[in-house]
Amino acid sequence: MRNTKENIQDAARLLFNQQGYFNVTVRMIAQELNMSSGNLNYHYKTRKELLKKLYFDMVKVFDKRVDNIHEQNLTLQFVSDSMYTSMKRMIAYKFFWADLNGVLREDEDIRIHFQKAYQRRLKGSMFLFQTLIDEKKMRLPLFEKEYDFLAKRMINFSDAWLNTIAIYRKKKVIENISNQKDILFGMLFPYLTKKGQGEFKKVAVHLF
Repeated sequence: MRNTKENIQDAARLLFNQQGYFNVTVRMIAQELNMSSGNLNYHYKTRKELLKKLYFDMVKVFDKRVDNIHEQNLTLQFVSDSMYTSMKRMIAYKFFWADLNGVLREDEDIRIHFQKAYQRRLKGSMFLFQTLIDEKKMRLPLFEKEYDFLAKRMINFSDAWLNTIAIYRKKKVIENISNQKDILFGMLFPYLTKKGQGEFKKVAVHLF
C-alpha cells in the first residue's frame, strides 16, 4: 500500500505533466487528493520540495546506468534498449523536460546535479565509443573532436526530443518513442565499420 507521501508525489507528477510545473500550486495538488493544503504541507512544505523529490527519483535510474557503464556488455542491442527505456522514463517525468531551463533555474541543487550529470554522460558516451573502436565496430575519428561532437549531439537530442515532438507530432507521445529512439540510435551508423553496421542492421532490421 502506498503511503501519503508517495500519493502526493504521484498526484504532483500527474498535474505537473498535464499542466506544467509552473502552472500547478500546492493547493491544486491537495485538491487532487481531497486533502487540505495544511495536511499536504505537513509532508511537503513547498512545491519546490516536491520538484526536488521527483527530479532525484527520476535521475536515480539514469545515474546508475551511467555509473555502471564500465560493467556492461556494450553491444549495440544494449545501447538501443537503453535508449528506449530512458525515453520511456522521460515521458513519465515530461514536465521536467518541457521547461528544462525554467526548472533548472528553480533549484540550485537540481541545476548543479544536472550539470555534473551532463559531464558524466559525455564521459560515458566516450567510453562507449572507445569500446566500439576496440571491438572494431566503430572507426577511428577523422579529427580530434569528432566523437566529442557526436556525443554532444546525441545528448542534446536526448534532452530535447520530447519538446520537438510536442511541437510537430501527429501522433501521441508514447507512439513516437520508437521513432525517436531510431533517430538517436541511427546517429551512430555513419561512424560504424562494416562489422558494426552488420550488428546495427540486426538490431534495427526494420530500418533496412
